[in-house]
Amino acid sequence: MIRRLIPAVAVVALLAGCSDEADPSRPVGDASPGVLRVLAGSELADLQPVLDEAAKATGISVKFSFTGTIEGAEKVASGAAEQGFDAVWFSSNRYLELVPEAQKRLGTPTKVMSSPVVLGLPAAKVRELGWDSKRVGWAEIAEAAGARKFTYGMTDPSASNSGFSALVGVAAALSGSGSALDAAKINAVAPQLKQFFSAQTLSAGSSGWLSEAYQRRARGEDPGAKVDGLINYESVLLSQNELTLVYPSDGVVTADYPLTLLTSASSEAREAHQKLSDYLKSPDAQRRIMDTTHRRPAVPQVPLDGKFAVKDLVELPFPGSQSAVDGLITTYFDQLRRPSRTLYVLDTSGSMQGDRIEGLRQALVGLTGADESLAGKFNRFHGREQVTLLPFNSTAQPPLKYEVAADNPRPVLDQIRTTATSLDAAGGTAIYSSLRSGYDVLHEQINADPDRFTSIVLMTDGENTGSEDIGQFETFHRNLQQNLKGIPIFPVLFGESATAEMDRLAKMSGGKVFDARSRSLSSAFKEIRGYQ
Repeated sequence: MIRRLIPAVAVVALLAGCSDEADPSRPVGDASPGVLRVLAGSELADLQPVLDEAAKATGISVKFSFTGTIEGAEKVASGAAEQGFDAVWFSSNRYLELVPEAQKRLGTPTKVMSSPVVLGLPAAKVRELGWDSKRVGWAEIAEAAGARKFTYGMTDPSASNSGFSALVGVAAALSGSGSALDAAKINAVAPQLKQFFSAQTLSAGSSGWLSEAYQRRARGEDPGAKVDGLINYESVLLSQNELTLVYPSDGVVTADYPLTLLTSASSEAREAHQKLSDYLKSPDAQRRIMDTTHRRPAVPQVPLDGKFAVKDLVELPFPGSQSAVDGLITTYFDQLRRPSRTLYVLDTSGSMQGDRIEGLRQALVGLTGADESLAGKFNRFHGREQVTLLPFNSTAQPPLKYEVAADNPRPVLDQIRTTATSLDAAGGTAIYSSLRSGYDVLHEQINADPDRFTSIVLMTDGENTGSEDIGQFETFHRNLQQNLKGIPIFPVLFGESATAEMDRLAKMSGGKVFDARSRSLSSAFKEIRGYQ
């Protein structure tokens, strides 16, 4: 079923006192009366107006620190979350409840609102597909995707719940069994899943950035190729995109946003949680949430707004074990989706000597599978991925090229690890001439194999000392052929990086800046994986 959207303007503001650091286990403040410290998914930033009103009405303010669902589950499971937080608030507790050590630390949940993950396409594309006057299921959607009748963007399922829910939803629907996914069911529908994911041409680590990138491309502000649609939360699509929503007739996976107290919470935090929960479940607050965030109310007495054209949705079964979920995500990266190609342009100048070069070594080693944490095991280099390391100092060094085998990745991962540990620091910092050299490598690789997610990671700890400056590089970039111009550059701020110039690089290429100046380089490299 479908719905045509009326364009709306949504302003997503960061909440006062929130943090988007990759290591959110750091306390966000000492426990104090009237404050609820919450480890949360970043999409909850749009609750700002509602929480401001809640603070006035109840005296309870929320102090957020943002993280991804799987990384958050690890913080809860290890007990690290208890060191700085009173509660967790993710789009769903389903994954946390599959991790025994996390599940036992979860206290009382309050489901505040809901939003299904659905497909959004332009109305003209929906008519072209013949979906404007009929019910359509995931199998038909997958078939059209496999025939490249449309393309779409989706978030990384290991970093963002919207991508995670889409992956679970389409796999559950295609299995057709009506019961929880397991390894056998996943393997049985792998060919259809691969067909479906062949049409994914845009990836992101967060739903917000995905939507923004989609709109930039639609307006011609981003050099990347235009994407037909998005798989995202219904609320995001209602808020920001003039799209037609396609609600698969065989079901969806819905986020229910449970505000969940940790079992370690103090009596004061328990009281604050109860007051806030009671307020958020009140009819007035539920209507405000619906109007402000475009999410569905959790209270049955509050009727759905007319913008929710499909009222009753079929909820698809969620995997019944952590191993099934982990297996599905691993299969997605190593077998199902279009493979990646990543060029790492790495500063090994003299200013990197000491702890900095060691941090770079460890960041790369972590991507070879050395990190066995819940989140780390999905942030490694994936099967079928092309990885090129291009160290530079006064000049670019010879590129070091690798391709990770899908069936036996360890030998190549070990080679990358050996190379990473041998990196040394000396010389100047020729950023732009070295970055230009990287395009020669990518030109050759893209001509040989064009159907890949391709990106550039630039890591530098200082300002450019080479003969080519940012202005000259911008001229070079403007004159690139389109398939090279649209490759996103992800600069990593480190040390004394020239922030303004790194912002310019990201903007001209449709990329994003990642800041490692107040956190480890490893955490920044892992976060970038969601965008590759």
